[in-house]
Amino acid sequence: MLPAALSRIGRRRSFRAGAALVVVLGLLLWWLFPLGDSTPSGTLSFSTGVRSGVYQRYGERLKGALAKDLPDVSVQLQTSEGSQQNIARVAAGKADFTIATTDAVATYLRDGKPGAERLRGCVRLYDDYIQLVVDRGSEIRKVADLRGKKVAVGQQGSGVRLVADRLMTAAGLDPVNDVTAIPAGIDTMPKLLEEGRLDAFFWSGGLPTTAVADLSDRFAIRLVPLEDPLIKELQAAGGSTRYYRSAVMPADAYRNAQQGQAVPTVAVANVLVTTDRTDAAMTEAFTRTVIDSRDRIGREVHAAQLVDLRTAIYTDPLPLHEGAKRYYRSVKP
Repeated sequence: MLPAALSRIGRRRSFRAGAALVVVLGLLLWWLFPLGDSTPSGTLSFSTGVRSGVYQRYGERLKGALAKDLPDVSVQLQTSEGSQQNIARVAAGKADFTIATTDAVATYLRDGKPGAERLRGCVRLYDDYIQLVVDRGSEIRKVADLRGKKVAVGQQGSGVRLVADRLMTAAGLDPVNDVTAIPAGIDTMPKLLEEGRLDAFFWSGGLPTTAVADLSDRFAIRLVPLEDPLIKELQAAGGSTRYYRSAVMPADAYRNAQQGQAVPTVAVANVLVTTDRTDAAMTEAFTRTVIDSRDRIGREVHAAQLVDLRTAIYTDPLPLHEGAKRYYRSVKP
């Protein structure tokens, strides 16, 4: 009887040891591969911008990078009027990711628009530079000279519309009554100026913007300086205007237009935006591709070269998405 009892005890101990091992392995696997964090798959939409703008060109190349890194994810690009429309789309769940300027994001949050509390940041990207473009022979030398002129100010849902109105207000102009505001985008502004149907146009984009560079190659243009006093007046409004800063367009941004002269202007950062609805694993993978593809994309879209891992985490005024946090933790030295 004793040998049989000892055998039963041994089997029970072996069973308990085996069960304990299964629990330990299960906990280890759970820690390494949290539930719900499978390899990203499915379809996501990315709201970009007007067809010839930097957002669209960046989005097209990022889509190619994502196809290599996330072969089970289908990315659909949606053109848009720009930052304001982009934010509204993502907040409403009509797009999964987008790019927007921080001033436009801050304005959306300030106004408490639908879904504002769900917005999350992933990456601080590159800066947009405000560009006021005129015929080289124009009498317009400063923003205040736009009084009585035909000025393209961007489409209603664009980021450029937001900053153009603020710049004109800071210069003492009424954007509605003191200029003839044309709601055109960068896809049509250059041709309108070239044909004499505009006196000037505002643009907010990375350097160089292809549409502006192409215009300067075939038509004599000039960039109007946005001097410090104007920028201080702009910033004095407070709130979302604190995201504007003084900057300088390098002399070689548009060689033909600048003729060797650097141009003072206003800059504002862009952020990659999503919502708390987006899966953490998808967001982590998306963020990783944005950072890893910087140099590849930057060879064709120069603004992308300015994406920097050291500053990418600063997505103010938006909190970081949990998936983006995971990525930054994974690459922390």
